[in-house]
Amino acid sequence: MCSSDLDTYNKNPKQMTENKETKQNKALVFIIATIAATGGLLFGFDTGVISGAIPFFQSAFGIDNSWIEIITTAGLVGAVLGAMFSGRIADIVGRKKVILTAAIIFIIGAIWSGAAPSPIMLVFARLFLGVAIGVSSFAVPLYIAEISPTKTRGTMVSMFQLLITIGIMVSYLSDSAFAVPDGHPDFNTVWRPMFYVGVIPALIMFIGMIFLPETPRWLISKGHEDKCREVLQKVEDSALVEEVITKMKEDLEADKKNKVSWSEVFKKWLRVPLIIAVGIMFVQQFTGINTIIYYSPKIFLMSGFADAQAAVWASVSVGVVNVAFTILSLFMIDKLGRRKLYFIGVSGLVLALLAMGTCFALQATLGDSIKWLTIGLIWFYIACFAISLGPLGWLIISEVFPLSVRGIGSSIGALSNWLFNGVVAFTFFKLVKGLTLPGSSIILKGEDLGNPAGAFYLYALVGIISLIWGYFYIPETKNVTLEKIEEHWRNGTKPKDINK
Repeated sequence: MCSSDLDTYNKNPKQMTENKETKQNKALVFIIATIAATGGLLFGFDTGVISGAIPFFQSAFGIDNSWIEIITTAGLVGAVLGAMFSGRIADIVGRKKVILTAAIIFIIGAIWSGAAPSPIMLVFARLFLGVAIGVSSFAVPLYIAEISPTKTRGTMVSMFQLLITIGIMVSYLSDSAFAVPDGHPDFNTVWRPMFYVGVIPALIMFIGMIFLPETPRWLISKGHEDKCREVLQKVEDSALVEEVITKMKEDLEADKKNKVSWSEVFKKWLRVPLIIAVGIMFVQQFTGINTIIYYSPKIFLMSGFADAQAAVWASVSVGVVNVAFTILSLFMIDKLGRRKLYFIGVSGLVLALLAMGTCFALQATLGDSIKWLTIGLIWFYIACFAISLGPLGWLIISEVFPLSVRGIGSSIGALSNWLFNGVVAFTFFKLVKGLTLPGSSIILKGEDLGNPAGAFYLYALVGIISLIWGYFYIPETKNVTLEKIEEHWRNGTKPKDINK
């Protein structure tokens, strides 16, 4: 014990004991949140691993880009199904059991994906694995929010988004470790261990979750007040335990009285927050983020990188930039505000997309320099996304809905994200081919890949329209209470005037 601590103890031993207990509780909550947030790492890993594996299993199976879109989209369809049904199941059996089940599904799906003997079996494997991602995308943030003390809840939940970006980076690093140059004898098989690696974080989450408690809110909702108190004594300040239990009971009674159906969220006074929730997810996806995440190695190959191995390594840098700027966003959201970050980020995305489109349109003129321009512009694009649309999408949908419909409203927002994600993933190569100007196609290994310039210009157009839409619909919810936000919707206040 240091001298300052000793002085504190001599003056007020009770306070010293409580401070020590608080520090221990904070440390425990951080450990619990970190283990649970591994679900975000699985989310990110699965999102990123497919991009590095594509060039190799495409060669192994001899399939075209249409098959690539189907295989990629299968995981997203599974995620929609998982997210759709996990809420009700989590209420019945508990958050912990749902997360454990998701880990098991992911393990089976990762092994199945790596062992797939044909493209159609890989589609089914990805569909199955996607269910785990959909379940964890709902259950993990819910678990963290319910197990965390009020004072640290925001920070703890934000770890989920951070772990997603770390998962993407880890998948890129994993892919690069197995990637081999063109002509290598293992070129057609290295994609299998890329998928197998996903078993490791899933096992970590499964083993870790075994030792973690169920959430206090779920326990008390099932009448297990003693167990609820036991958990709270470990994660909450001891002086607040009984107060928290009382508040939980009150909230549960209020929930029973104010039970609402899905139709409630479609009422006239909630039309604006619904438009905001679906709209922000549309902007997030249709400015092309997941074309970069899923298909960056293919894009780098189109830009002139020598082979699949070099393209995968280039993708690693994308993951690093994504993590770095996501961390930065955590410090910027509450300082700059939602609207400023939205306009800064989307403006940057538009500029990056226009520049990338121009580079590919002038590929014949730019020559070898295009690959370095492409990687620099993708870094800029990812940085702009990571500080704005990445965190803002999930944050805004959690703020704009009143408490009575927040769960339903957030579910609609999340489902919109997965659906839009799937559409973008499924249509990218179709857009590339369909919007290729005559004579501008990129030929790689005898295959006509088209030219992505038109697709990037289209995403930029969406971004420009999104700036106009955002002026009218993106609210500034910084320092605005949730109760005041609800009041604004009931009064018919315009979103852009919500903080006035």
